[in-house]
Amino acid sequence: MPSPQESSSNMTLPAASRPRPAPDNNQHVSGFFELQQRVKNAGLMERRVGAYIFRMVVLGLAFVGAFALVVALGNTWWQLAVAALFGVLFTQVAFLAHDGAHQQIFAAGRHNAWFSRIAGNLVVGMSYGWWTRKHGRHHAHPNTVGKDDDIATGTLVFVPEEAKNRSGFMGWLTRRQGWLFFPLLTLFALALHYTSVKSIVQNPKLKYRKTELALLALRFTGFPVLMILLLGPGLGAAFMGVQLMVFGVYMGGSFAPNHKGMPLIPKDAKVDFLTRQVLTSRNIRGGRIVDWAMGGLNYQIEHHLFPRMPSANLHQVRQIVREHCAEQGIPYTETGLIEAYRIVIKYLNRVGLGEADPMECPLITQLRPR
Repeated sequence: MPSPQESSSNMTLPAASRPRPAPDNNQHVSGFFELQQRVKNAGLMERRVGAYIFRMVVLGLAFVGAFALVVALGNTWWQLAVAALFGVLFTQVAFLAHDGAHQQIFAAGRHNAWFSRIAGNLVVGMSYGWWTRKHGRHHAHPNTVGKDDDIATGTLVFVPEEAKNRSGFMGWLTRRQGWLFFPLLTLFALALHYTSVKSIVQNPKLKYRKTELALLALRFTGFPVLMILLLGPGLGAAFMGVQLMVFGVYMGGSFAPNHKGMPLIPKDAKVDFLTRQVLTSRNIRGGRIVDWAMGGLNYQIEHHLFPRMPSANLHQVRQIVREHCAEQGIPYTETGLIEAYRIVIKYLNRVGLGEADPMECPLITQLRPR
């Protein structure tokens, strides 16, 4: 469980050995409806279409500027700095696609879906259909063993019990996975692109499957071919390599601090919505710069409680949620970005070495089925 220094509230969890009555889930359920009403009364669920249009225009102009730089600079290794810029811009588009998939931008659901489908597939190179299913399960069961795909064992292991049987190269990697976390993120973009294509090919029932395949094909051929034509094979390949690495590190580095290293919930535990979402999420403080850099996802607690709230409103609802959690006795965790990465790396290393869950939470222990 995060230390008192990691939490911005004054609450501390009781020691695991101290007897404590089980939490009143009915109280938390009714409490969430009260919180929801306070937020609605404050007008924080209203659309912010203008703010989103402004972001889209700024991003569009940034892409125009980036392409202009590629043409103006010519055959020079300074192009690798432009490649890094493209990695940042693609991630910013991914943030917008994320918000559209959550129905945050437009009033009509189909408009949000098509915006995210086009932005996700054509610009980012990420399947909208695959991602929305995966992300929907994550929001329903964050950090829940066996239900949240974001903590499913793959290259990295997030559940302590699942690290014990790894051997060979994967065992070696797992024992060092915390230290290798950021180096592995340089490959995250390739994994994201590959999984997007694979999921569409293997799922013939996916809605608008042919459209997504066509958009991904255009993205994966058009952008690399254009860069190679403009820069030549050698510099063009280096350009694509840098763009992919920056995109992967930026994407993974934006999403990982939100839940990794927070308490895990047993598969069959009965936890009310408010407790589940708050206890498994971590906010990242840092002001407007961090707000922009993380696309508003630094307010992860508020986003999980109100997934349809425009990201521009999340910082305004933060204080309301903090006060409500204090009243309900639910730990509200908030750290700086560097501290969050330190926690994630430490957690991954300890899991990889087969230690008992270093983030075991007394509240979850009480809720664990017996």
